[in-house]
Amino acid sequence: MVDTEVLEKLEAGFKKLQDAKDCKSLLKKYLTQEVFDELKTKKTSLGATLLDVIQSGVENLDSGVGVYAPDAESYTLFAPLFDPIIEDYHVGFKKGDSHPPKDFGDLEHFVNVDPEGVYVVSTRVRCGRSMEGYPFNPCLTEDQYREMEEKVSSTLSNLEGELKGTYYPLTGMSKEVQQQLIDDHFLFKEGDRFLQAANACRYWPTGRGIYHNDKKTFLVWENEEDHLRIISMQKGGDLGEVYRRLVKAVGEIEKRVPFSHHDRLGFLTFCPTNLGTTVRSSVHIKLPKLAANKTKLEEVAAKYNLQVRGTRGEHTEAEGGIYDISNKRRMGLTEYQAVKEMQDGILELIKIEKGM
Repeated sequence: MVDTEVLEKLEAGFKKLQDAKDCKSLLKKYLTQEVFDELKTKKTSLGATLLDVIQSGVENLDSGVGVYAPDAESYTLFAPLFDPIIEDYHVGFKKGDSHPPKDFGDLEHFVNVDPEGVYVVSTRVRCGRSMEGYPFNPCLTEDQYREMEEKVSSTLSNLEGELKGTYYPLTGMSKEVQQQLIDDHFLFKEGDRFLQAANACRYWPTGRGIYHNDKKTFLVWENEEDHLRIISMQKGGDLGEVYRRLVKAVGEIEKRVPFSHHDRLGFLTFCPTNLGTTVRSSVHIKLPKLAANKTKLEEVAAKYNLQVRGTRGEHTEAEGGIYDISNKRRMGLTEYQAVKEMQDGILELIKIEKGM
């Protein structure tokens, strides 16, 4: 049973959400009295409660989503809350739907979307993975963080060829290494207020680290928001090369580190917005003419399910007409389909920009 102190915090948190008239989070939308009463006394086998799920959204009323999964079991135990949120965020992924099995598809179907190098500044494909047998950040012990780091760093140290590189633990990192990683835009900082409130930053910086290959085109973040963020990137528009490198890396890591997977939801992540393929494929792209015709840009983006952001990500402006454009859909389709949709959309945008 959930102890009295947790129950009191839950009741207070639920009241705070109800009273917050300006709160637009999916948590507020779907945590009805009925769902709250059904879930408030439940606890996963690792001891996670509804409070762990909702506390970030209760503390930060300006959250878009407002929930995190403290462990893999939470997605099942607290499904009456997670399922409608997942369906709302991942448009079209219904409660009865199952995410398809992993399929990276025919790697030769991916190309350089901008061979002349006129429009695309850089290309990046990333995915998130959780290690089987370990909970997510809020339930991890300090020893588990250390154990995970040992497993991951030794696995990464064995990578060869273009993936060969160096692992840099955040613990005891020298000022020089730190500055170099900041200059490369590789270093992650302790979590923002949303992650802090979700208890995702405990024992910082224990167990956190960064790996990159010698060419700086392949990067792994360990224990930032997810256990692993695997990233492939480079200057220019060669999506084919970037995607192939990511697929190769994921395959190599998976041989030694089993990943947490759910029959219905796909690959499991701390935040429900990243479930399924977990893949975000993006370009930084210069579209000066389309930038002046926002309606047209958004029309094409909607057709191909693309998300258009400012240069530095969400809630930022497009500096010098450069946008960050990525696939929006992660669930209910394969990795191949997610990245292909983004490739088709980018090719279409470039074609329109050229013809304007």
